[in-house]
Amino acid sequence: MPSSLDTPAEQLLRDLAPQVLGVMVRRFHDFAASEDAVQEALIAAALQWPREGIPQEPRAWLLQVASRRIADQARAEAARRHREALVVSLVPPELQIVLAADADEASGRDDSLVLLFMCCHPVLTPASAIALTLRAVGGLTTAEIAKAFLVPEATMAQRISRAKQSIQTSGVPFQMPTPEERAQRLGTVLHVLYLLFNEGYTASAGPELQRIDLSGEALRLTRLLRGFLPEDGEVAGLLALMLLTDARRAARTGPSGELISLDAQDRRLWDSRAIAEGVALVTEALSKGSIGTYQVQAAIAAVHDGAARAEDTDWPQILALYEVLLRLAGNPVVALNHAVAMAMVHGPRAGLERLKALDADARLTGTHRLDAVRAHLLERAGEPEAAIAHYQKAARLTASLPERDYLLLQAARLNDAQRK
Repeated sequence: MPSSLDTPAEQLLRDLAPQVLGVMVRRFHDFAASEDAVQEALIAAALQWPREGIPQEPRAWLLQVASRRIADQARAEAARRHREALVVSLVPPELQIVLAADADEASGRDDSLVLLFMCCHPVLTPASAIALTLRAVGGLTTAEIAKAFLVPEATMAQRISRAKQSIQTSGVPFQMPTPEERAQRLGTVLHVLYLLFNEGYTASAGPELQRIDLSGEALRLTRLLRGFLPEDGEVAGLLALMLLTDARRAARTGPSGELISLDAQDRRLWDSRAIAEGVALVTEALSKGSIGTYQVQAAIAAVHDGAARAEDTDWPQILALYEVLLRLAGNPVVALNHAVAMAMVHGPRAGLERLKALDADARLTGTHRLDAVRAHLLERAGEPEAAIAHYQKAARLTASLPERDYLLLQAARLNDAQRK
């Protein structure tokens, strides 16, 4: 998005993008064409709004521009191939501008949740559904999604392209799924929201540690989902996890945007209201007896948030919770965090021993996570030279400038200590 666009307008466009896309898909029944049209409308807004001001009805403005884009594309197809495209046959050009103010749009209907469930349709593999939803609903770039999945960008681009084509040819109706369909898709929907929040809380690339627009959108959508499914324990658990994690946001960066580690944060800056709401949610969810991965992660976050000082953290409880989480979802990131908890309870050597099992995991190859954790544990084990090497290697592997600077700072600190 052009840098000339001011922050409020940029935030408005991010908020409106999934809503406008939802309306376009519902109207034209063509996912790929609708996404292209919405992207062009967003670019037009980014160029015009700084000069002319934000229109009185920005959502209707975007819908009108996107609709005209599809109409123009359809006319070009008709002239070249002597037939009308599907979108024009469904919605005649003379009606498209009128439809921008139909009853649903005039009432401000938010199609984000419907779009979320639509992208998570069983016609797609779970991985493709998650990737497509992060692109369409979350607005993440292909590179950002690839980093979240720990795969090459080209692989992710192909996956998203195939997912769009599958949606287009499947005839999926644009509507909230039935209870049975919801049950089939809910796990994928929750994973999408989880990844969207994580990318917002710690951006995989760029000059800023956090992208509040993404984490805020994930929170908004999860609240909507919670209102739609109030009895689901994992929905409550995910919302609790987001609240308990986001509560630390103000303390995570310093005056220049530098990263501040959890143990060094000023906990007086943590959002006590968000913590209280998150604790209440996860407590209620866990009391229902059916335990899921998001509830366990929320419980871990609650233990961290409940410690007034870093040294007061109940690490044995956290370790026990990570062991439960490993049984529920044995992915490498959970195993990495389990190693840290192991080190905090049984010493850094125990944590380092646990890391050996992850060295051959292809999902961590090329990422900075494993080297960053190993550097931290080596430092705690009294091996500064090895720690410096892994801090520096982790810094080379991350595309996040705040994370890179933090890791290089740790290496420099150890170097200085060795010279004294």
